[in-house]
Amino acid sequence: MRRIIILVMVLSIGVLKAQNKQILYGFDKIPQGLLLNPGAETTYKYHVGIPFLSGASANVNISGMTVADVFRDDGVGVFVGTDFNIKLRNAIAGLDKSDYAYANTQIEILNGGYKINNRDYLSVGFYTEADVFFTLPKDLFTLIDEGNAAYLNKVFSLSDVSVKADVLGVLHAGISRRLNSQLTVGARFKIYSGSANITSTYNSGTFTTRQGEDNIYVHTLNNVDAEVNSSGIYNEDDEVDITAGSAFGGTFLGGNFGLGFDVGFTYHYNEQVEFTASLVDIGFMSYSKNIRNGVVKGNYTFSGVEFQYDGSNPDYWADLENDFNDNVNREENNDSYTVMRPIKFHSSTRYSFGKSRNNANCHDITFKDFYDNAVGVQLYSVLRPIGPRFAFTGFYERKFSKNLNTKFTYTFDDFSATNIGVGLSLNVWKLNVYGMVDNIFKLSDIADANRATAQIGINLIFN
Repeated sequence: MRRIIILVMVLSIGVLKAQNKQILYGFDKIPQGLLLNPGAETTYKYHVGIPFLSGASANVNISGMTVADVFRDDGVGVFVGTDFNIKLRNAIAGLDKSDYAYANTQIEILNGGYKINNRDYLSVGFYTEADVFFTLPKDLFTLIDEGNAAYLNKVFSLSDVSVKADVLGVLHAGISRRLNSQLTVGARFKIYSGSANITSTYNSGTFTTRQGEDNIYVHTLNNVDAEVNSSGIYNEDDEVDITAGSAFGGTFLGGNFGLGFDVGFTYHYNEQVEFTASLVDIGFMSYSKNIRNGVVKGNYTFSGVEFQYDGSNPDYWADLENDFNDNVNREENNDSYTVMRPIKFHSSTRYSFGKSRNNANCHDITFKDFYDNAVGVQLYSVLRPIGPRFAFTGFYERKFSKNLNTKFTYTFDDFSATNIGVGLSLNVWKLNVYGMVDNIFKLSDIADANRATAQIGINLIFN
């Protein structure tokens, strides 16, 4: 567990600018919106993303507790300052078995696109991504923090333990096609190149302590079936050897490869009503480099060690280990393995109003260009080891001029019921600059937030 925590911390280093994809999705035809919906509309001739600056983003979330819950000095404790143990114990007590933490960061290295003809727009690029997910298993935390003496006959479940973390690069090419004035469809092909991964999901088994007869307690491991797969984490000496620099440095042709694709569409029911939907990251990663896997399966009952003070049984610890190994199968291997990508679903319904421009004067008709206001709803879902997670967003978009557009969102998800976000897109000459920030009411006290996100980017757009 300690090594897993270290890995999660390493992969989360540098998450300073955070991404809110709810704001970006469908917003102002920003080129990076094609990564969320390959069937999004485009009206420009071509675009070029500023390398390393066209999309810098991340998304950091934790449910059930905040950093402030554990580390903020609120006067708890007998002496001056905060009693960390009490705060930690209170935070653990407030957890639910469905609580989890999630962090994602993306940095675009290259991004560009070109309008091939009146119907087709081709876009290509490469970005690096770190995606970290882990549950907050209340049972395990309680057992580690307080021990089992106070929890006789309580069944501690191992099935709540789930960890999945990836660092990879994504080389992609997509095309969107306008079939008619109402419908645009698109698809994107992806080649994944992974540098690091750790996966431990779908574990099972229980741990129980009961009052004993010959000894005080009887400890039972029942139907334990746990597995940890890792790639790029350990060096040749079987020591954890990974840094943020080495992880992201190996994301281009890193030796582990996978394939994936995105699909999406935009449909205008009429001039003012629009529907969109997309599926993103339908694919897999195959890991075969620097592999180290561990498997534990079996049952075990431990009633304590019977010490012989006359020295007739000096190897009781060795005997205990041998007894454990005889009953519980433990093995390590270097077998390659495959991990599915977290499939994401986006959809939206949009109503535009406040017409301010005449579409008869425009050479490339896109209905939303002729309205200054829009309202709508969005649904987002991502498939995680604990099942699909959902977010519901309502939004209002206001275009103040041809060059300045804003979007305001309210999002309800696992992390917040009061999440207000703001996005801005500014076009000056050929330069497009956009910025987005989420959970704005928590910006002044980010340590007390369950969610922290923002995104920035700079593109050159040629009409």
